[in-house]
Amino acid sequence: MTIKLRLAIKSVLCISLGVTAPAAFADFIDDASGSLEMRNFYFSRDYRDSTAKQSKREEWAQGFTLRLQSGFTEGTVGFGLDAIGMLGLKLDSSPDHTGSGLLPRGSDRRAEDNYSKAALTAKARFAKSELRLGGLSSTLPLLAANNSRLFPQTFNGGQLVSKDIDSLTFTLGRVDSVKQRDSSEFEDLTTMSQQGAYSTKVTSDSYTYGGVDYQVLPNLTLSYHASELQDFYRRDFVGLKYNQPIGPGKAFAELRYFDARETGDELLGEVDNRTFSSLFGYSINGHTFSGGYQKGYGDTAYAYVGGSDTYLFSEMQVSTFALANERVLHARYDYNFAELGVPGLTFSLRYVKGDEVDVSNVGGPRAARVRAAGGEGHEWERATDITYVVQSGALKNLSLRWRNSTNRSNFSESADEHRVIVSYVHNF
Repeated sequence: MTIKLRLAIKSVLCISLGVTAPAAFADFIDDASGSLEMRNFYFSRDYRDSTAKQSKREEWAQGFTLRLQSGFTEGTVGFGLDAIGMLGLKLDSSPDHTGSGLLPRGSDRRAEDNYSKAALTAKARFAKSELRLGGLSSTLPLLAANNSRLFPQTFNGGQLVSKDIDSLTFTLGRVDSVKQRDSSEFEDLTTMSQQGAYSTKVTSDSYTYGGVDYQVLPNLTLSYHASELQDFYRRDFVGLKYNQPIGPGKAFAELRYFDARETGDELLGEVDNRTFSSLFGYSINGHTFSGGYQKGYGDTAYAYVGGSDTYLFSEMQVSTFALANERVLHARYDYNFAELGVPGLTFSLRYVKGDEVDVSNVGGPRAARVRAAGGEGHEWERATDITYVVQSGALKNLSLRWRNSTNRSNFSESADEHRVIVSYVHNF
């Protein structure tokens, strides 16, 4: 079966280029690979004591994701082509429970029965530099694509990554539109609302980003990245990663600092945020203990591209813990059951607490009551994650995952959330 699928991939790539596989295309075809992921996803978020018309988001969907990657043609500059196709099917939904991020919905609030989308990415390689044009789903400090539902968020644009200088990685990119995780169409770029802090009705024409990561030592990396969401804001990032064996285990630390301020025509209004986020931990015999401190400064909330991840250590399932002036403490425990002879089974427990929140720009009746009383916002969230991945046999790569979260807040709607994810990946 695998051999037939690989032959099919090669045929598709040959047809796409209109060639039969001359010598120049040997690596392009022979190095081709692909995968088919089937992801079954149940999502339930119950807003406790909510006075809103919709107090619960609950949907069940099935997703299919086909990925095809070519190799590179021979020569000084090698060329290649990647493709991704996605199909989502509704299994259960109702107008009163939509908005989970699994399925698109119409003006009547009903979820679509099915939806599909695709993306092509042309690529070119020169020495240790690679240019990609088309669909991008990068995980970078200033542009972290979201992949927390059925399908990944996909940006349209170009990105160059160069590793030609030892110990240095240069990144430069520009995107102009996005397909959100539950959408079939490319849309203009926006910024995250952050519970009313920023408007999502204004759009930007482009997002430009770049940076350098310098591996000073095998266990120490320093980073600087900069970006601009046109006529919205400029963001800068400074980071440090360090790890060191200590005793029978390994200690690690990571520091992240973000600075955002309005730029250009300032279509979004005031943007004034600086956020410091840290993580410290120690791993030993399958156990990993970690935690850290985070603090926001300035008059507005943490700013980031609409639909993407924050790249903050505080981000949880319900809350990002990244509002104006918010102070955050977070702790985490992970265990790999391979140490007990059960490879593939992992467990994590997280707890995040935030306080000193400036609710001046937070929407909703709860935040209004906190403002009227002259108080500050506070919130906490606890989450567990249990995952098992079959390691061998006919069901190898079958993944079973349960994620549970409890969130409580004095300025926004508290919520209980469950995610049950069954995923199977077939590589060929």
